[in-house]
Amino acid sequence: MLYELLISRFTQFQAAAIGMIVAYVITFISLNMRFSFLPQDQGRAFAVNGALSKGKLRGVGIVFVIDFILASILFLPLSFELIIYLGLLFLIMLSGYLDDASDKPWNEYKKGLIDFVISVATMATFLAHNDSTIQFLAFELKLPYPVYFILGVILIWVAINVTNCSDGVDGLCGSLVIVTVMSFAIMFSEPLGSMATAGQLFSAVLLAYLYFNCSPSSMLMGDAGSRALGFFIALIAMKSGHPFAYLMLSLVLIIDGGLGLLKISLIRFLKLHVMTNLRTPIHDHMRKNLEWSDTQVVIRFVILQIVISILFAAL
Repeated sequence: MLYELLISRFTQFQAAAIGMIVAYVITFISLNMRFSFLPQDQGRAFAVNGALSKGKLRGVGIVFVIDFILASILFLPLSFELIIYLGLLFLIMLSGYLDDASDKPWNEYKKGLIDFVISVATMATFLAHNDSTIQFLAFELKLPYPVYFILGVILIWVAINVTNCSDGVDGLCGSLVIVTVMSFAIMFSEPLGSMATAGQLFSAVLLAYLYFNCSPSSMLMGDAGSRALGFFIALIAMKSGHPFAYLMLSLVLIIDGGLGLLKISLIRFLKLHVMTNLRTPIHDHMRKNLEWSDTQVVIRFVILQIVISILFAAL
């Protein structure tokens, strides 16, 4: 395997750097090919500046996720556990792509059920290969397996959906995910092991995507990308042994995408009309109500998440 050849000749850091460069180049080239199977965005009637997306390539997450999977096979030590995770990542990406390519958007409950099934399969795999010991700040806790299973399913489902909802401004979702993933990779490099390198590879892939997605963008990741990114964040959070760190290291994603989910759920299931003066996702509130530009939203949100991550590292 290429990984074994590299690690025999280079340090772990050098091998990871080579992998990142290759992942970036492959993704940049493949995105430039603008495959004919990629759908075109029809614009979003209720989103701020949604009409500006009309005609752009959508669902390019299928391209960069496959590129990440190929880079992982080349530059990571393969294990049965990792192969299953890569397969599940492909499936969550594929479900998003099929929704992107569909003439009629998929029903929310259909997507929610798919997310739930993949979350359950992921937790079953995770607990078959890892124990249920977690770190919470300075405390070490061993959770009962059923408790960790339920909490893990919730974490994965939430991460998929809040990340998906945050994808509405050129460059925003990809930039925030890079900050979150690299925060985990830097802070928890030892417990993550090769998964920290996986985070670096995914970040390199996203950097290539952001070259085309910065404002004004020429292509959009779609559900194929955002749902896969949320899944990966949840996975790396659990593999770090610090799953509750997700709450801080993804706080901007959670607030941006999560408040909309909460608002809709309260209205739909409990008939509670709350946050009526708050436009969701929050990035739309900032653009419409506070008149922030797209660039201001991206830069300010990223700065906030970096500051939060630094504060968390100091705890």
